[in-house]
Amino acid sequence: MESIRNIYRIGNGPSSSHTMGPKKASEQFLEKYPGAEKYVTTLYGSLAATGKGHLTDLAIESVFGTENLEIKWEPKTYLKRHPNALKFEAFDAHDKKIGEWTAYSIGGGAIVDDNTDVKETHIYPFKNLEEILRYCNNNGMHIWELALEYEDDEIIPYLQKVWEIMKSAVERGLKNEGVLPSHLKLPRKAASYFIKANAYKGSMKKRALVFAYALAVSEENAAGGKIVTGPTCGSAGVMPSVLYYLKKHHNFPEIKIIRALATAGIIGAVVKMNASISGAEVGCQGEIGTACAMASAATTQLFGGTIFQVENSAEMGLEHHLGLTCDPVAGLVQIPCIERNAFAAARALNHNAYAMLNDGRHRISFDKIVQTMKQTGHDLPHIYKETSTGGLALFSGMAKDE
Repeated sequence: MESIRNIYRIGNGPSSSHTMGPKKASEQFLEKYPGAEKYVTTLYGSLAATGKGHLTDLAIESVFGTENLEIKWEPKTYLKRHPNALKFEAFDAHDKKIGEWTAYSIGGGAIVDDNTDVKETHIYPFKNLEEILRYCNNNGMHIWELALEYEDDEIIPYLQKVWEIMKSAVERGLKNEGVLPSHLKLPRKAASYFIKANAYKGSMKKRALVFAYALAVSEENAAGGKIVTGPTCGSAGVMPSVLYYLKKHHNFPEIKIIRALATAGIIGAVVKMNASISGAEVGCQGEIGTACAMASAATTQLFGGTIFQVENSAEMGLEHHLGLTCDPVAGLVQIPCIERNAFAAARALNHNAYAMLNDGRHRISFDKIVQTMKQTGHDLPHIYKETSTGGLALFSGMAKDE
């Protein structure tokens, strides 16, 4: 299992797989061939199908510039390793090819190629959450303590930085107003939700605040703002909104929040290792479902749940998003992505309440749900996996959501 740093990547939205990943790959290729006369980048599959809506071309142009760059779009061509594929070519002044590289953006901003052995990045010796629970139970540990044992000495400072950026995204999003960039002309809602939330009392106020916090980060992401993947850009509003709410309204100390981030990161890493967090590979269940599982686990830990109650909470977070399609309208991380973050955040709090009412025993394990999610993603037609050719995406001509 790989480092939780790969679950929490810091960068700009709107998409970890379509924006952050291609930009990172472009930087790597440019570093290898810095003096080429011309660069050609070919986007395949999902990267080509929804690349313009996800600003993939702008991410690549920000690295190579526009004068000596050509971008080709092949939305109907899918390479075997992953639906998010891109090929780079470099040419000299005589139009002779001097370099070529095919990369895959596998979700969460991570990049691999045909020679990458993902096992080389594994630092945790566990295959699944069952092994983690057994190890923790035998050693009297909580899940977050594994990060101290297997990550490097800088993991806590890194998680502190992650938390600061998450908080900043919430607070910026609550202040910013106006229309999100795109032809959809979708208005920001977080600021008004926050104002209305403070006019309520009791449970309605709590729920409205969580909605506002989630919308705030998701809208910042859609506008290209600085966020943290959790585990992706499209699902980046879930973890910050839940933790911000718990910190602000339940007064959990910072160190408790950091530990909750560690546990959630391990949950996300388990999903990424055994299934996928890429909408292009398994649909939105891999993005928003994993984010909900992470936030559910974090919340249950904060409220004193056992490792088995944490597992139960995470299981519900993923289970109740099984089959969720990735069908963004116009290829933008706006409709239905933004609202899904708000509802997943609210669900995470519900999963905590449900898990804390029982003793952690349940019939279907988190690992079984991960396997089911992977198979479900495999069975989903490609039109429902970030191609904008099915489902809600068929309404790509809409000028507004309502």
